[in-house]
Amino acid sequence: MTVTDPTITRRQLLRYAGAGAAGLGLTGALGELLARTALSGHGASAAPAGASTPLPSWHTRPDLRIPGLTVVYSDAGASRDPIFIAPYNAPDGAQAGAVIVDGSGYQPIWENPLANKVTTNFRVQSYRGSPVLTWWEGIIELGHGVGEYVIADASYRTVRRVQAARGLHGDLHEFVITPRDTALLTSYVVDGADLSSVGGSRSGTIQDAIFQEIDLASGRLLLEWHSLDRIPLQESYSPVSADWDFFHINSVDLDTDGNLLVSGRSTHTVYKIARDGTILWRLGGKRSDFAMGSGASFAWQHDARRQPDGTLTVFDNGATPAVEPLSRGLILEVDELAQTASLVHQYKHADVLSGSQGSVQLLPNGNVFVGWGETPRVSEFRRSGELVFDALLDERYECYRAFRLPWEGRPAQAPAIALARSARTGRMVYASWNGATNVHSWQLLAGARGRELRVVESARALGFETELALPPRAGPLVAVQALDAGGAPLGRSRSISV
Repeated sequence: MTVTDPTITRRQLLRYAGAGAAGLGLTGALGELLARTALSGHGASAAPAGASTPLPSWHTRPDLRIPGLTVVYSDAGASRDPIFIAPYNAPDGAQAGAVIVDGSGYQPIWENPLANKVTTNFRVQSYRGSPVLTWWEGIIELGHGVGEYVIADASYRTVRRVQAARGLHGDLHEFVITPRDTALLTSYVVDGADLSSVGGSRSGTIQDAIFQEIDLASGRLLLEWHSLDRIPLQESYSPVSADWDFFHINSVDLDTDGNLLVSGRSTHTVYKIARDGTILWRLGGKRSDFAMGSGASFAWQHDARRQPDGTLTVFDNGATPAVEPLSRGLILEVDELAQTASLVHQYKHADVLSGSQGSVQLLPNGNVFVGWGETPRVSEFRRSGELVFDALLDERYECYRAFRLPWEGRPAQAPAIALARSARTGRMVYASWNGATNVHSWQLLAGARGRELRVVESARALGFETELALPPRAGPLVAVQALDAGGAPLGRSRSISV
């Protein structure tokens, strides 16, 4: 098997950052959009690592102020699917929440800010045969979440809110909708425990990491598993402390045979668990059932997933505390019969040692998309290891996981409109539609009465917000109308006076 080690150097990053649209070979509409967003301050002009992204300022939606991505490098080999992030830890009252960014990485498609709550694990899943958006929202205590899960349809309307069963709290780390419309989710409970066997207090406290499977139609509990019932305390690498997080469950998913794959961060182990709770095998850690090949071992990991080709992907944090120089996205070949694990590919980034969070996603085009978790960055690689896309979140934020996923959204709410005047440009009308993915162009309508408005201007839709020049004698009412690529109307704003 071929092992690649495509570490990106700081020199490369600086070269890419200084390239701009022309230097990256971005021409046509994409190059025009990059030039426009760089000049306007909206979106993603190149910037060095660690820079703060300017807050967006939309005429039509001044209420949306979540910083987007700053694209450092992109080439033609990158996926064009939208990017899903959920920045949190907003400083000084700045906004945080769920964000969909367009495939180029330059402009937001949808922002959903939440006040006084954290959003994590924002992604597309399938529910009742249709694509939906799902996320966790709540507060963070002791490194885990206390909250609930949200399912929203393609119009961004909440379909349902999902709670953990038996009075437990839904945790931020996992929410997987299975093909039979059940949900796998995580939860934590703090219990008293005798920790003297591991050098702790006889009257200590410990976190019991739990996962459940719930039937979404009825809310009925189908399965519940407790780490304290199944995992010896001696397997943990985490120092004993008050409210000891000895296991730290951070991903649960179905394996191809119907059993479950569970990541225990504090034990450096991925577990295969039968539906009766029995541990079928351990990969990694102190009691690994597998011989770990060169480079295949991991530590403090996240996001263990079985892939359709049988490989296993893992985000290897390598910290905290640091036991590796850099974090890695891993693809592992796991031979359950021979009980061997081999490194197929690894993906690193210069100077990125992410102490928490992170994700690895295999894309339909064969590429690998890595969210760097605590380090506010997302990257896309060819399977062989060549970097094809790299972007920064604002340095003040974190993002638990990041995804590239296909999505078509048509918001239930109407498009937004705003009017601005300036000595340089005259009267300009601005149009946007938070969450719409199929808007190709905008029409500016004007007239004396709402039902008699006619088209007086049109413009190609570029980015989140599009400007249209208002002719001198147009009015006294105006509205904007979104059109698809075939010219069919998609939605119309309210009328405003000019």
